[in-house]
Amino acid sequence: MNFPTAFPAQHQNQHPGLESEMNPLPLYDADPYALKGNLLQDKVALVTGGDSGIGRAVSLAYAKQGAHVAIAYFNESHDAETIKQAIEAIGRTCLLIQADITQKAECERVLTTTLEHFKKLDILVNNAAVQIEAQKLEDITDEQFDRTFKTNVYGTFHITQAALPHLKSGACIINTTSVVAFHGHDTLIDYSMTKGALTAFTRSLSLSLAKSKSGIRVNAVAPGPIWTPFIPSSFQADKVAQFGMNTPLARAGQPIECAGAYVFLASEAASYITGQTIHINGGEIVNA
Repeated sequence: MNFPTAFPAQHQNQHPGLESEMNPLPLYDADPYALKGNLLQDKVALVTGGDSGIGRAVSLAYAKQGAHVAIAYFNESHDAETIKQAIEAIGRTCLLIQADITQKAECERVLTTTLEHFKKLDILVNNAAVQIEAQKLEDITDEQFDRTFKTNVYGTFHITQAALPHLKSGACIINTTSVVAFHGHDTLIDYSMTKGALTAFTRSLSLSLAKSKSGIRVNAVAPGPIWTPFIPSSFQADKVAQFGMNTPLARAGQPIECAGAYVFLASEAASYITGQTIHINGGEIVNA
């Protein structure tokens, strides 16, 4: 399959951005990457930020493997309805939950709503995040710093904390980190900090749950440059036009190219894997 190697210059003013306004639209579904099967038959997955980008591709891939999916999203209602329709079209259930996960009470409501609807939870994907570019440290306002940490770190912490009492042996937690957690980023300093925190959270929680013999696995996926709404909403148009070209594969990745890793980590095929990070970054070498 041919993937785009360059993008038209474009910019969105809202964060984290709208998938429906991107050109070209990200690829979250394609026949060669259909990921059809029954690896997750009748499992229930909660995917934060599942309305667009990587979260959308993961949500659809899970549904194609037989799972029902709850999607927590911020305010991108059109994007959320698009993936809901796609999931329901293949006979799986999709529950949309609009929420602001910077608030602990909202995180708890997401879990309560999911459990009331599906009566169980098997897979938690902490994927929702926000990134805002700043040219230097002094340009990062307190408001931006708080929003980035409360979305990316606090949201993950509070949703996981609320979910743990309801997860049984065999369940799994998957956190979306980033390549920038490992090599940094000069204009995404606060975002890189949060992704480093999630990497440490993944490793530490996996050890804690292994020690308690809970049977719950915790892993992470660290995407590199992936064509998601983050990109036109975070960067100026000229930088978008060059996005991903500096990787060894000389292009940005597509959300569909990340989905398989999340399916694998959620499946029994990964039953002996915990505390690990899968890197999907077009060939960049990182110190894991």
